[in-house]
Order: sequence, then structure tokens, then C-alpha cells
Amino acid sequence: MNVQFKKGVLELCVLVLISEKDQYGYELAQNISKRIDVAEGTLYPLLRRLTKENYFTTYLSESTEGPSRKYYSLTEAGREYMESLIEEWKQFSSGVNELIEEAEKNE
Repeated sequence: MNVQFKKGVLELCVLVLISEKDQYGYELAQNISKRIDVAEGTLYPLLRRLTKENYFTTYLSESTEGPSRKYYSLTEAGREYMESLIEEWKQFSSGVNELIEEAEKNE
């Protein structure tokens, strides 16, 4: 997939996945990678920024497989932001799909 496409939607994907359940960084990377090929290292700066902007809170939880894990949880501000991004995404993707369909009809 085009790198610019991924950069544009990664924030939305992270918000949506964490809205479903609290997740730690590696877990989140695994869940995103099931659908989009993304480097784990690109997620952590995004998680830090979204936490700094008060869209996530974090907490540590014991792990049976090693050190404590830092979980990310969506805040109410994060939920509102995610919902606005979803609405923007729907409008954007609908517009792009219409353009593609029109171009394909004219071929």
C-alpha cells in the first residue's frame, strides 16, 4: 500500500482499535498489521502524540509474560475526535470512490 495512504489513515485506525478495547503498543501493532502492513516503530510516536493531546490515557498492568505493559485507553475527547475523523473519512473515501468509478466508466 502507498506509504502516504497509510500515514493518512493510521491515526484513525489506532483510535478505532483502541475504542474497541484498551491495548498496549505491541498488541495494537499486531492488530493493525492484520489488515495494514505497518512498522511497529511508526506507532509509538503516534501513541505519544495522541496521549499528549489528551485523546488517550495510559496505565500499567502486570503481564505474565514479562514486564508490566502500558495500556492505552480512549478518553471522551478521543472518542469525539475519532467520530469526527470517521465522518471526514467517509466523505473523503466516498468522493474518491466516485471519481474512480466515473473514470472507469469513461475508459
